[in-house]
Amino acid sequence: MILKHIIRSAVQNGVLRTPLRSIAHYPIDENLYGLNSEQQQLRQTVFNFLQKELAPYAQEIDKEDNFKNLREFWKKIGSLGLLGVTTPIEYGGTGGSYLDQCIVIEELGRASGAISNSYVANVSLCMNQLKRLGTEEQKEKYLPKLCTGEHMGALAMSEPNAGSDVVSMRTRAEKKGDYYILNGSKFWITNGPDADTLIVYAKTNFSGPPKYGITAFIIEKDFPGFKRGRKLDKMGMRGSSTGELIFEDCKVPAKNVLGEDGKGVYVLMTGLDYERLLLAATPLGIMQAACDVAFDYAHQRKAFGQRIGEFQLIQAKMADMYTLMVASRCYLYNAARAVDAGIANAKDCAGVLLYTAENATKLGLDCVQILGGNGYINEYPAGRLLRDAKFFEIGGGTSEIRRLVIGRTLNREYK
Repeated sequence: MILKHIIRSAVQNGVLRTPLRSIAHYPIDENLYGLNSEQQQLRQTVFNFLQKELAPYAQEIDKEDNFKNLREFWKKIGSLGLLGVTTPIEYGGTGGSYLDQCIVIEELGRASGAISNSYVANVSLCMNQLKRLGTEEQKEKYLPKLCTGEHMGALAMSEPNAGSDVVSMRTRAEKKGDYYILNGSKFWITNGPDADTLIVYAKTNFSGPPKYGITAFIIEKDFPGFKRGRKLDKMGMRGSSTGELIFEDCKVPAKNVLGEDGKGVYVLMTGLDYERLLLAATPLGIMQAACDVAFDYAHQRKAFGQRIGEFQLIQAKMADMYTLMVASRCYLYNAARAVDAGIANAKDCAGVLLYTAENATKLGLDCVQILGGNGYINEYPAGRLLRDAKFFEIGGGTSEIRRLVIGRTLNREYK
């Protein structure tokens, strides 16, 4: 069903034509991963589109820390149905699976880690929360515009003093009649400078334990008292806007509570498995891009009278890169299938993100090393891939937190 919409839109927009290529792309053996013919065609369609509409601009986006055509691009992927992959058809989506969604994100990460990161914040952190826990009125109001690309979504949870320890947040909301009044600020918010619809967490009860006093709200960009602070200058993920949000007596209708008052931690925790799964797909795409760049370079660059890919030490690096990429893809797809079957667990959703994130950094380093001096200059994409990859060991919950989740789950299984 998802492909009927996406393929039809792709044909109308000429997406199925051969993509423009600046490097040779290392092929993916679809038969190795158990994908059906529709999923294979989905990948090829998305790959073709992104290699024309996004990949050629990835270096410029990184250099300028800005994607000038972001809104235009957003509407294009919306028209293809790529913003509503897992959203039900009745709300403007295409009703696909989480494995379908991972394939789309992976190809986005291959073309541009930064724009893939903005995409995941939109479809996972914002839209997926609305789809799972929104009222009928909330879903009908917000999801269609997020699916078409008319609106961009974000989630605002972290604060300058509340990152991994999110329940220590200081942003507060007080109920006054049919409204809540929010005061405080949020930090490190992906899509914060651009988002139209945001899910924002705030304390509504300060008398009990911290985790029981948090509420999730749906905020619109034009709500009085809401403004955007500074945009952050990052090491990587440049072009994926990250910023500060400020609430000064921000007036939010009570009907915009997502879930229930005081149940914000429930909203957060029930979405973590989905978020970690989908976040893990971008570093996999970065791994594929690192192999694309490094393998192509190794078979063109010559030293001492032969291609450097013929040297055993370079072959060893290539072998390690390939093996880790394949293992990461197998882990991700199996975790996605478990989520689709309703048997996901926190251990493996945290595990797959831990694995793909750390492997992406390793492959980024290996890509730089294979390119040698050229890997260290910004005319080549290796440095961008490495900087983007490192984000995933920090953003969306650090590698240390993921290890705690896995370790605690293992201990509970032995009790």
